[in-house]
Amino acid sequence: MVIVEFSVNPLDQGSSIAKPVSRAVDIISRSGLSYELGAVGTTIEGELDEVMDLLTECIEDLSSHSDRVSFSIQGDFRKDNYPRLKKNVRRVEQTLGRDINS
Repeated sequence: MVIVEFSVNPLDQGSSIAKPVSRAVDIISRSGLSYELGAVGTTIEGELDEVMDLLTECIEDLSSHSDRVSFSIQGDFRKDNYPRLKKNVRRVEQTLGRDINS
């Protein structure tokens, strides 16, 4: 199982990229994989091949509307199938003794 943080940005759409990024988020949300949207990227959890296929779909979608697309991927692979997306955040909150999103 992998957790990846992914961002994708068309480079020829001006300073506001909300519309093309929203298309990528729509693709991710329809995938059925666990994800969390962030201000500058989206974290996705799933099997390696599923996540990589999903990222490819997002990049290809944006490239169909843009001549140049920049993307970044950072990930963590574990051989076990233990879901960690939300648990990792809860463990940090427990260590701090407070909710970090407040």
